[in-house]
Amino acid sequence: MPVSADLCPAQSQAYVIVLSSFQVKPLLLARKGAWSSASTSLDLGLTTSEVVLEPDRVVFATHGGEWLSWADVEAIDDNDMACFVVEDNSAVKIQRFSEQFNRFYSLMPTSRAPTLLISGIPMHRIKGTDPHQDTLTKIRAASPDGGSLLDTATGLGYTAIQASRTAARVVTIELDPEVLAVARLNPWSRSLFDNPRIEQIVGDTLDELPGFADGTFSRIIHDPPTFSLAGELYSAACYRQLFRVLKRGGRVFHYIGDLESKSGHNVMKGVVRRLQEAGFEQIVRRPEAFGLLAFKESA
Repeated sequence: MPVSADLCPAQSQAYVIVLSSFQVKPLLLARKGAWSSASTSLDLGLTTSEVVLEPDRVVFATHGGEWLSWADVEAIDDNDMACFVVEDNSAVKIQRFSEQFNRFYSLMPTSRAPTLLISGIPMHRIKGTDPHQDTLTKIRAASPDGGSLLDTATGLGYTAIQASRTAARVVTIELDPEVLAVARLNPWSRSLFDNPRIEQIVGDTLDELPGFADGTFSRIIHDPPTFSLAGELYSAACYRQLFRVLKRGGRVFHYIGDLESKSGHNVMKGVVRRLQEAGFEQIVRRPEAFGLLAFKESA
């Protein structure tokens, strides 16, 4: 049966099989039809592969002959909140616990890209959209201009990956190495680790910001966890540093959450006030992206 375990992030990404309930359903349907093979994705929907169906197991012939018992396949289907990596012919839930921050991280599937759960809280919008589209909406709001871009919270790396398609350089900061361990097993995060335009920093954003020169970045995407998890990233001290490292004429996209909700509205009011105190004079609501744009005047 699938087990929960800490996973080795050094495992070769090229041959990792990652499945969720979305990917095993076609296998179970094919089994009912007594088929000898079936097509499904072994990387959470990015590509499609043919697998062999035997009476007691599913064989992944394209991945070194790894296999799973039907009991494991059924258990994956029963857990629609988790993603699993196939390791030594067993299904292992992708999850990590951070002793340093007392947080639990796991990968939650959607019909497209998975999201990161931090202590059960999804880090992407999943209602009426999906993490991939959510990321694209943020990128459109920030409008990378071909210069340098700062991503203050790496997470699964979706923002950094998409921004690197336009920005000449992307610097992304992640607080907890355990988050990156989860990202290394996420097929949708692969470019985070092999894209030469992306520079990763492991550290506290507030500690790292003073190390950048004034006006280093033309765009900043500030997409912190919720206020309850990372209140310091909503602080005046953080916003002053973001203003300092932003070029004149640059902009910050600040993800907040649903601006029309009571909690989002309340957070937004405090954010706007502190951004203004930090020096941002023009602040524009971007409700479609669940955030704000803050502009640094060009002169």
